[in-house]
Amino acid sequence: MQACSSRAGIVTTQHQARVELVSFKKRVRKLRLDLAKAGFEGSDRFLVSAGSNIQYLCGFAGSYGFLIISADHAKLYTDGRYTAQARAQARGVDVCESTQSPLDLLFSDLHEERVRRLAVEENRISHALYRTLRRKLRRTRVEPVDGLVEKLRLVKTPDEIEKIRLAARLNSRAFDNVCSRARAEWTEARLAAELDFEFRSLGAEGPAFETIVASGPHSALPHARARTKRIVPNSLVVLDHGAILDGYNSDMTRTICFGRVGSEKRRIFRAVRKAQKAAVDQVRSGVKAATVDQAARKVLADFGYGDVFPHATGHGVGLEIHEQPRVGAGEQTRLASGMVITIEPGAYVEGVGGVRIEDLLLVTKTGCELLSRTPRQLRTL
Repeated sequence: MQACSSRAGIVTTQHQARVELVSFKKRVRKLRLDLAKAGFEGSDRFLVSAGSNIQYLCGFAGSYGFLIISADHAKLYTDGRYTAQARAQARGVDVCESTQSPLDLLFSDLHEERVRRLAVEENRISHALYRTLRRKLRRTRVEPVDGLVEKLRLVKTPDEIEKIRLAARLNSRAFDNVCSRARAEWTEARLAAELDFEFRSLGAEGPAFETIVASGPHSALPHARARTKRIVPNSLVVLDHGAILDGYNSDMTRTICFGRVGSEKRRIFRAVRKAQKAAVDQVRSGVKAATVDQAARKVLADFGYGDVFPHATGHGVGLEIHEQPRVGAGEQTRLASGMVITIEPGAYVEGVGGVRIEDLLLVTKTGCELLSRTPRQLRTL
């Protein structure tokens, strides 16, 4: 049994529904213009399969669905598990439900509409889905296109910025609350769990990623996993964490210590803090991302830590924790007002420990707005 309804969703207020509908329609309209510039015609279709891109274009946040964009309409295909959610969240689309296979319904519609060309997300679609499309749609040319929706997502709308700002505030508050009750006898895993619990207690949907807590020499691993071992006393402790609020992510890293740390570790911290400031000072609309990255690298190199900074200086944040632009070496993307990025240089000395300091920034015409409100000094607990 299959059904297709044009009712976009059950709304809480008429005003909220109107605002959301206008916003999503603007995004889809921009996407259609970009498709036209790429040579796609009115009879062609664009299949959006990445969940974050579907959410950006229509509001549906379920984990299974496919969005078809044409010149004059948009259809969201999902199954019975998500029908109520789709009707409540999706705006400006027809919600098409299949109790068997949403893909089979999608294929049937494309055959009936005699679609000759189908664009797909080159950097998102799985190889298995791509092969299935080629096999099931033999009369349709399946053509990968790269990053069309992601380019729209680069610059955030005022509504998106406010959601990220609130998520960043919640993240900072969770950090402060947990630090106020943290104990030296906790394990790394306990400290990570306390942060995750605090996120939800404050109203977040959950952590944005697996919370990183790493102490002692373990902190020299940039993406260390929290261990069930007790936090190493008198050492550097890296805490990298974020919260999801209303679908949008936040991201922050602070380096703290339980007890006292020696002069070498304090020097590493001082170098990273100066590197972060140098990078933040470069952030403004029109500046190349590589310029920001280079500012941080120069400071760390001057301190003798240039060889122990193995990752990019930052990345975009929004519906996903890692988005464009990448703020790294050789990155020619120019920052633009409305982008939200992280600045997170680090230095990781094997056998000693690591330091990373990360803040969330909103790019403006003349500089940036710091969205992370937590002080950046080496906090001693």
